[in-house]
Amino acid sequence: MAGEEQSKEWSGPSRRRVPRFVVQAPLDVTVLRSGIPDTMPGRSVNLGERGIAAMMAGELVAGETVGVELRLPLAVDPLRARALVRYQDKLRCGLEFVGLSAEQRASIRDWAKDTKALDPDVHRSAVSGIARTMDAAPGSLPNPPNPKAAIAEKSPSIAAPHAGTKWGLKAPDPALEKTKEREKKIADRSRSGGVPGRAISGSAKKWSRVAWITFAAVAVLAMAAFWWRWNRGWDDLESGLKTEQAVEAEKPEAQVPAELMEKLLLHRVEPKYPPEARQAGLEGVIALDIVVGRDGSVVRMRPLNGPEVLARAATDALRWWKFEPYRVNGEPAVVETTVAVEFKR
Repeated sequence: MAGEEQSKEWSGPSRRRVPRFVVQAPLDVTVLRSGIPDTMPGRSVNLGERGIAAMMAGELVAGETVGVELRLPLAVDPLRARALVRYQDKLRCGLEFVGLSAEQRASIRDWAKDTKALDPDVHRSAVSGIARTMDAAPGSLPNPPNPKAAIAEKSPSIAAPHAGTKWGLKAPDPALEKTKEREKKIADRSRSGGVPGRAISGSAKKWSRVAWITFAAVAVLAMAAFWWRWNRGWDDLESGLKTEQAVEAEKPEAQVPAELMEKLLLHRVEPKYPPEARQAGLEGVIALDIVVGRDGSVVRMRPLNGPEVLARAATDALRWWKFEPYRVNGEPAVVETTVAVEFKR
């Protein structure tokens, strides 16, 4: 993972000893700062036995040791491991696993085999091969044989001019006349597709066009599928990493005071003051009724007051908040509480 940033534009064979696979899956990264654990959500970009590349909701520092919890598609249990931050570029980071067990490595290989995950290096090589095929022009095929050159080679005598006769005219040569007539017939057959060399060339050109169209169609379908999966993974991340069915199934089991839930807050994202609200001079405190899931994430939000532009900004920030799970009888529970977000110019 350390060479990820330097090899962004690499188009040759893969230099990795262990393959990596494209996967968009939600993950949580926990880092210990000043003795307090700070957890931030994100989504993976690709995964291998040695590490993972991810897009995070916040910034990490190269050299930090973090905890990673990755929820792979179709996997029963999440993958939990310690990792070292190898690089950080804006919101993209590379993490190298530390102390990954043999069972965890085997689970990654089994997941890649079961889901037929795509190696990005293989994908890039296939796309490069398609591009090279598309760049190949039909004119690169062998040219059809020249009937005149073939006849001239077999009958050298017709290539040399005949000696001039009286008045500078050439004497008619029966052999030359027959050769010209035969040459004309060959040319007529060539135009009609009767010459074997021309027929083979036409078939090759036709095959080239079919192959070009096929490769182009496959490339378009592959890119469309990849783009759909990318957007769907990002939409899942932005919606709080919860499906609609899961949100409907989580009903609040208890009403918790705001003061108590504030003590359980692990990760807080401050809202952005909307420019239009600042220009209009809007400010104040927005109260929201929220539902916190068993994993501590905010699964539902409902503004209780204030202008819509400020309520929308508060909602966008709250979806990234993370709480320590509230427990009822020792078990994590879905709870409802109230939070307040202040906007001041």
